[in-house]
Amino acid sequence: MRVLVSKILLGKHFGGMTLWPFIILKDEALKQDTILMNHEEIHLVQQLELLILPFYIWYGTEFLIKWAIYKDRYKAYRNISFEREAYDQESNLFYLSSHRSRWNFLRYL
Repeated sequence: MRVLVSKILLGKHFGGMTLWPFIILKDEALKQDTILMNHEEIHLVQQLELLILPFYIWYGTEFLIKWAIYKDRYKAYRNISFEREAYDQESNLFYLSSHRSRWNFLRYL
């Protein structure tokens, strides 16, 4: 896992973002936030499962569909299947190593 710190790449509402193969954080101190790091590591696994580019196409398409449904960007973002899985499991620090099955994000559709 490669971690970059950049205040420029992230909007004011996000502390981190995953763009294969990087986790981009807004602040150096966030490297110590185990829950945030676990959330972003879940996204790395999701991206690998979909061979990276299809992940971004799916993510963007699902966001647009959810935005049309909810008429709210934040609500749309929080209801993307990839985000639902990551938020639901971010506190489970053993999720990736022992509990997660492949393509598990599909359960969050």
